[in-house]
Amino acid sequence: MAIEVLQMCPLSPLLEQELRARFELHRWFEIVEPDLFVRERAHAIRAVITGGHIGIPSELMARLPALGIIAINGVGFDKVDVEGARRRGVRVSITPNVLTDDVADLAVGLVIALLRDIPAADRHVREELWPAEERPLSRKVSGRCFGIVGLGNIGTAIAARLAPFGSIAYCDRKPKGAPYEFVPSVVQLARQSEVLILATTANASTRQLVGREVLEALGPDGYLVNVARGSLVDEEELIRALDDRRIAGAALDVFAHEPKVPKSLRSMPNVILTPHIASATLETREAMARAVVASLDAYFAGQTPPGAIA
Repeated sequence: MAIEVLQMCPLSPLLEQELRARFELHRWFEIVEPDLFVRERAHAIRAVITGGHIGIPSELMARLPALGIIAINGVGFDKVDVEGARRRGVRVSITPNVLTDDVADLAVGLVIALLRDIPAADRHVREELWPAEERPLSRKVSGRCFGIVGLGNIGTAIAARLAPFGSIAYCDRKPKGAPYEFVPSVVQLARQSEVLILATTANASTRQLVGREVLEALGPDGYLVNVARGSLVDEEELIRALDDRRIAGAALDVFAHEPKVPKSLRSMPNVILTPHIASATLETREAMARAVVASLDAYFAGQTPPGAIA
């Protein structure tokens, strides 16, 4: 009899193919009557496969008595009650290391695109405004002071890529022994940075970490780049700061209530928006799929999943 698993959100074609080959797959996002499904099949669900941006609601997890593993297709686990899973003996796995390069690459791409105003320059050519109208001058990337919030694997990779462009400082819970300046508070880091990049973990302690005080410290010549989680930013305060030009601009790959993005953000000329695509390359999505499958295969073979965090 096939093992029954619950898929919380659309996944890459390769991952879905591998899941269908191994399990009886129930696609939560396509279930018309979820309450009926839970009543009839919850007792049989032994695994949940989800994205880091979706996780699994705690109330649904509580209604799955046979659940043994939650396999996250990503590195973010803030949408999963990891401690609750641990208390129940439910394993939680992520796909560590495989998406570090892509997220760091996108962060650097967003920095350059933001300061050099590349999207607007592209529109300028497409709309045949060149040479009839002159483009406003953009800002230089080289020589900037970059501040990185969170010097984990991704933050370290971002720092290594940006170091040739300018000076690097970072904020974390404690110094990491890295060859960059450690700054103990985000406000202080923002005050001395021209570009502030968010690469830290999302949890209760980092919720709306970037609010009015940090944005005021960043100042009218400062830029914010977020490739971590939307919950790190007080989005309403950010919108007001951008609208009032209290910061120079922002590049965002993640949002507080994604996929919903406020209309005001979408209309601002000093903002670059991407749809949570930091890990969205063919190579990385394939590696992530194989990491998810490896964790599931190990669990059902009675072994520790290689990406286990609980």
